[in-house]
Amino acid sequence: MSSPSKSVYFRSFLFHVSKDVYYPAEDTFLLAENVHVNQGDLVLDMGTGCGILAILAADKAQKVVAIDVNPQALRCTQMNAERNGVAERVETRLGNLFEPVMGEERFNLVLFNAPYLPSTEEETNAWLDRAWSGGPSGRRIIDRFLSEAPKHITRKGKVLLVQSTLSDIQETLRKLEEQGLSARILAEEKVAFEKIVVIAGEYRHSNGR
Repeated sequence: MSSPSKSVYFRSFLFHVSKDVYYPAEDTFLLAENVHVNQGDLVLDMGTGCGILAILAADKAQKVVAIDVNPQALRCTQMNAERNGVAERVETRLGNLFEPVMGEERFNLVLFNAPYLPSTEEETNAWLDRAWSGGPSGRRIIDRFLSEAPKHITRKGKVLLVQSTLSDIQETLRKLEEQGLSARILAEEKVAFEKIVVIAGEYRHSNGR
């Protein structure tokens, strides 16, 4: 009988990935390599999947809120948080994008390995499809995220988003600038027929909260 889950190591952490949860790939690890958390930070991990980013952040953060639309992903994240000794600092919430975020909550860091690949509607039925499918332009989820994310970071906070050259990186940079954030490409990696990038957005004037 085949195992119901797979395992993956990152640094000194071990993660188990359930069969209906996105298996970490180059995009996950590129973002993970560029996440820097300060002691006591409040972190939001959007689309947490198996919880790699949430658990890495929880190593230093005061609290990490891990959100996903897939209940199996949240169960996987909870188990991985327990295995890696950070369960008391990881809170899982079920919901679509920022719906589970309380109105006044603000975070020092918001992470999102977004569904960014162009797709047809027929490809979005299963949980695994939803983890990567960004609609015909690849931007269906990205644009919704960008319209709300700046409202949920502190004045010294930062947004880190992963996407592909297949889903218009310049449009993401433009939308972040429109929201009053300074935007830049933090890291990039060539994979197969695309390039994946980590985009950082933060307020230009970080005075106060």
